[in-house]
Parts: sequence; C-alpha cells; structure tokens
Amino acid sequence: MYDVLLRGGWVLDGTGAPAFRADVAVEDGRIAAVGALPGAGAATVVDATGRYVAPGFVDAHVHGDAAVLDPAVQLAALRQGVTTFVLGQDGLSYAPATPAALAFATRYFAAVNGTHPGLGPGPVSVADLLATYTGTTALNTAYLVPHGTVRHSVLGATARAADPADLAAMARLVEQSLDEGACGISTGLEYVPGRYADTAELAALTAVAARRGLPHVSHMRGYESAASGAMTELLAVARASGVATHVSHYHGPADELVALVDDARASGLDLTFDAYPYLRGCSILAMVALPRDLDDPDPDRTLDALGDPAVRARLAAETDPDLWPRIVLAHVPADDFAWAEGLRLTDAARKAGSSPAAFCAELLLATRLQAGAVFDQPPTNSDASVRALLRHPAHIGGSDGIYIGGSPHPRGWGAFARMLARHVVELGDWTWEQAAVHLAAHPARRFGLTDRGIVRTGMAADLAVIDPHAVADRADYGDARQVADGIADVLVAGVPVLADGALTGRTPGRPLSPR
Repeated sequence: MYDVLLRGGWVLDGTGAPAFRADVAVEDGRIAAVGALPGAGAATVVDATGRYVAPGFVDAHVHGDAAVLDPAVQLAALRQGVTTFVLGQDGLSYAPATPAALAFATRYFAAVNGTHPGLGPGPVSVADLLATYTGTTALNTAYLVPHGTVRHSVLGATARAADPADLAAMARLVEQSLDEGACGISTGLEYVPGRYADTAELAALTAVAARRGLPHVSHMRGYESAASGAMTELLAVARASGVATHVSHYHGPADELVALVDDARASGLDLTFDAYPYLRGCSILAMVALPRDLDDPDPDRTLDALGDPAVRARLAAETDPDLWPRIVLAHVPADDFAWAEGLRLTDAARKAGSSPAAFCAELLLATRLQAGAVFDQPPTNSDASVRALLRHPAHIGGSDGIYIGGSPHPRGWGAFARMLARHVVELGDWTWEQAAVHLAAHPARRFGLTDRGIVRTGMAADLAVIDPHAVADRADYGDARQVADGIADVLVAGVPVLADGALTGRTPGRPLSPR
C-alpha cells in the first residue's frame, strides 16, 4: 500500500527520453516506485490512463511573492501543472529589507507584487519571508535575493555609486540571505534602485552567489533593440564574478538574441533564459512611460516632478508618440480613474478630453505611481521570434505572471498551458518529452532544486497529470483570469492539491532551498 498511486499513465520523466507507460507510486512525499505495479494499492488512486504523468513545472519567473498565498492564484498555477514559483524577481521584493526598504519595495512594485499580508513594518529577513510560505500554500516557492531591495537597505533612496563600505554591507546581506535559503540573486536593471549599479557592484554581489554555484537572474538594462548592449553588460559581470547567468523574459529579434546566447555559451559561460509565449509585456506604468530621470528612487520626488508644468511639457515633447497607443491600463488603484482600467491609454485620454501625456501624468499622480500597464512590444519582436526562443536548448519556462489589477496580462493564467497547447500540440515546436525538460528539469537544475524536475524513484513527488487532448489556455486580454484546461490532478510533495480540476484545500507547499 502506498499513499498515492498514479495508475496507467505515460511518464514524461524530464530527461528527454521517450514517454513510457508506467504506474507511479508515492509514499512519504517521494516517488517510491515507477513501473508496472499490478498488485499495488494506495489510499488515493488516480487513473492516469491516456494521460501524461510529468514532473511538476517550475515557473522560473513569476511575481507571486504575495499572490502565492491566494488560493485563486494557486488554482491558476496548478491548472497549468506548475508546482513551484521562483520569487524575488527583477531585483525587488520584500526581503532582506530595512523598514524603509520594505516600504519602498512594496510601494514602488505595488502593481507587480502587491502587498504581502503577513509582513509587519520591518525589518524583514529572508528567513522571515520564507516562513510565510511554509504550510500556507499549495505551491512550493524558491526565492532570489533581490539586489534592488538590498541596495535600498544599505544606500537608501539614492542614485549614487556604492563605495567599498556599501559593497561590503550589501555582500553581507546577500550572504546572510543565501544562508537562509535563497537560491540565487536577481537584478532589475531598468528599475530603481537597481539601475544605478555599475558593473563593479554587480560583479561584487553576484560573486557571492557564484561561490555557492547559484545563479544571477537579471531583468537586463534593455531589450529589443537594446538587447545587445544589455547582454554585453551581463556577460562582463559573469566573466568578472564567475556567476552562472539567467536572463529574465528574453524577447526581441530572434536572430540577434539567439546569436548572443550561442556566442556566450560557446565562450564557456553558463547562460540560460526564460521567455513567455506572448507579444505583450506588463510592468509598472512609471517604468514604461516616464523618462529615466523622472523615475526616481524616492517616489515622492517623482510625484513632485509630475506636478511641474515644465516637466509635463517635456514628457509630451520627448515621449515617442508611438508609445501611447501601445499601452493598456491594467491596474488603476484610484477611484476617480477606475473607469480607465482595461482601456488603451490613448482611448482613456480621449475619453477624459486630455492629451495622452497629460492624462498619463494625472493618472500617475492619482495612483501615487502604483498604476500597472500591459503594453505591446515593438515590431522587432514577432511570433517567429517567440517560437525560435522557445525552441532554443537554453530556454526555461517562465510566465512573468502578475496577478494585480482588474485587467491583467493573461500570462499568469495561461503561459504554461499555452506552451503546451500551442507550441507542443498545435505547432510542434517541442515534443511532449522536450516540454518536460524545458518546463521542469531545466529550471529545477538552474535553481539547485536537485530533487525536483525528474520522475524517478527517490525524487520529490511534485507531479502533474496532463490530458494531451484537452490541454488549452483560456485566458486572454479580454478575460485574463480564466484558468486553463487539461490538467486536473496535481501532487505537491506527494499530496493531492488538485483533484478533478479543483483545489483540495491542502497546503503542503514550502520554501525550497538549493541542495
């Protein structure tokens, strides 16, 4: 007798080997046997006939730092086979943080991460934060040390370069955070305060992760036409520190981007990337719309500047007019502007009888910079580029899911299902066996989760049962919160957390540390 028996499915073991028919038995949270088990029984038996049994997927880039505690978000992930969220992305999250840094990260990234319901005013350590994910969610979590939060904790709301004492203090915070279970370090080089770090600062801090064999995960300083220069910087950091490097939400012209990755890997650098299967992005409106000198590490200074008529005139004169119609307002936390949520910024401005630049400034003032936006990526990106990046062997699955707002991007509810339904079943960009590698085995390896990502005796029993004929993403830009179809049974740590498509109410998820 076992705890759980998945009977008669086709096993995608995560190695890339051909699927094979087998029973999978689970006991004490681990895979106890894989093979023909005709005499076996279990307290819970799942008939997997005609379905694939895959290792639980690891979302390598997701903004679930608070949202992972929400059962609706857990359902959205599990219905796509995702059993682990990698948090602490883009250099901004809740720990390690002084009270001021926690307040800043919560406010600045309000449209991305939201507010964590279980944290006080600070200070907050990584250990404190990870404790909030223990036994409180159906999903596992892994956490990256966010460089921007570390920087704010040491330097405050300043744009100045770090001096040797600052670097030493930041390195100690990174070291302590890795001791407490973090699985690497993240940077957000288009966001404040991370954008003020130079190569020497980045190399000094990523070297702390490199000494433990853990990665540097980066939202680069630019994408699309800026990707080459941004990648050059990351590779310089990697060569200086010896760190393995992972690029977040890689997108742009495929020929150029693939060549950058191939050249780096050919030179001996350990480089991977995640990419999601959509042609729109999502972020805070201030980062998307404001000139870099207005997006200040002190949000109140930005608000003061936006009240200046001369600054508004400059915003109107200097912003590429092609930008405004590309922006859709995803999150508008201001009663007087709530009607604009879900509209193109140009349509909202027209409805308000205003110019796009003036309306954007008023909206940012009204929301205290906490507005979020979905935006069309430039034409240098294309469906062909998305497909080429997904097919690359250095690709790892990530949703970049953001769960805040009334009109969010659908990727948090559909990215993994879309990769299966469209890129495996419809287009054949991957085989099913390759999908298990890209979505489970590769990310587990990248983040040091060595007992995940493979269906093998002794491994942790994070498992998803997939109906290849029914898998489909339902979320779209008009209705982003539609959960996916085709994955109705999921185990986390050997515990059924999704059964017949519904949450079981059990919360075996816990923070995972590199092993």
